[in-house]
Amino acid sequence: MANQSLSMQKLRQVLLLLNQNYSERNIVRQTGISRPTVRYYRELLGCTGQDYQSLLKLKDVELEALVRIRRADQSAPGPIDLRAEQFAGQVDYFMAELKRKGVTRQLLWQEYLKRYADGFRYSRFCELLEQEISARKPVMHFTHRPAELLEVDFAGSKLSYVDLDTGEMIECPVLVGVLPFSGYSYAVALPNASLPHVVDALNKMLDYFGGVPLNVLSDNMKQWVVRSSRYEPVFPQVLEQWATHNHIGLLATRVASPTDKASVENQVRILYRRVYALIRDEVFHSLAQLNSAITQKLQDHHRVNFQRKTYSRLELFLSQEKSLLQALPGTSYQLRHLTKGKVQRNYHVVLGEDWHYYSVPHTYLGKEVNLVYDSDYVEIYYKLERIALHIRSYKKHGLTTLLEHMPEHHRKITEQRGWDPDYYLAKASRIGPNTRLFF
Repeated sequence: MANQSLSMQKLRQVLLLLNQNYSERNIVRQTGISRPTVRYYRELLGCTGQDYQSLLKLKDVELEALVRIRRADQSAPGPIDLRAEQFAGQVDYFMAELKRKGVTRQLLWQEYLKRYADGFRYSRFCELLEQEISARKPVMHFTHRPAELLEVDFAGSKLSYVDLDTGEMIECPVLVGVLPFSGYSYAVALPNASLPHVVDALNKMLDYFGGVPLNVLSDNMKQWVVRSSRYEPVFPQVLEQWATHNHIGLLATRVASPTDKASVENQVRILYRRVYALIRDEVFHSLAQLNSAITQKLQDHHRVNFQRKTYSRLELFLSQEKSLLQALPGTSYQLRHLTKGKVQRNYHVVLGEDWHYYSVPHTYLGKEVNLVYDSDYVEIYYKLERIALHIRSYKKHGLTTLLEHMPEHHRKITEQRGWDPDYYLAKASRIGPNTRLFF
């Protein structure tokens, strides 16, 4: 504004140019100070009764005191900066528009200049906006250490591809991850936002980084947190198994606190500008094509230098962060299915998908257990302890029983009565092939 205090350096620069008979317009061009402010200080200094040469010879303390006295003596405020008033009248609009996806300061400044052709230059416009943002929403500065944290979140807007067979446009949620220290990031479009696809995307994310950070943080989305808590959130068991496999800690933000994961929130905004906007007119015919385009645009983004810095996100990641990541496990985590069951009186629990029964130690009668299974094996857990491991059988209404799971008297009965036909055939085979054939 016109009556804004200038630093001694700026004030002496103005004095020097006034002493050399520079016009107000040229002083504005040389110093970047607004013209009303230059005019205000020229009038203020003219009231001191000293010429510019004498004022330049004063010490900083003397010059500052003289200006302060003259400002205090003035009963009327300095000239009004019309541009400041114009900006102030638009600032609420600017703040609201910045919250909309894809709206940048550059875009708002261009719209502002169309309305006020003599308005502030871009640097001053951004400076004033930043002052408003800081005043309205103070934030805490976080210092991130390399390889310590990975932040993940879903982008608010989806991407899409066109199915060639049906012509249908298939919308895909986009999962985003970023290493806050370097800003190195990954994004992938998913068929849907279910937990199995999230785990698969997390595997791809770690492979893309070539290592594993110490912790991964997300908000309280349903795929991440089963039950929210300000003290100890509960994570899905499958997600916990993924974390254990990769030696990575699971973290969740406070409820409704997006600033706890500010890096990925900012990365989503970058993604809209550096990926979404650039591929908006392209038509993709498969999820693979869509993800290939996302990866290419991200790689281009990583090679661009930070603003006002001489290095890029890729250079920072490779030079200071990648070597500190934990090594990837030998194999990627394979998603296993999870279901619950109750141990029946015959010390078996049923896997409902196949309707097959598996034994557990008889001491767990009536206990609620978890069955974790894939195409080959069935594991049975009581709380965090694995109490049984079986090869998976697809025989409906069949039983898979281990002798050591039986009570002592059941073992004796079984030994006396034998097993099922497979048991007798195995016995016969030990005698010879003809005996087996006879049986």
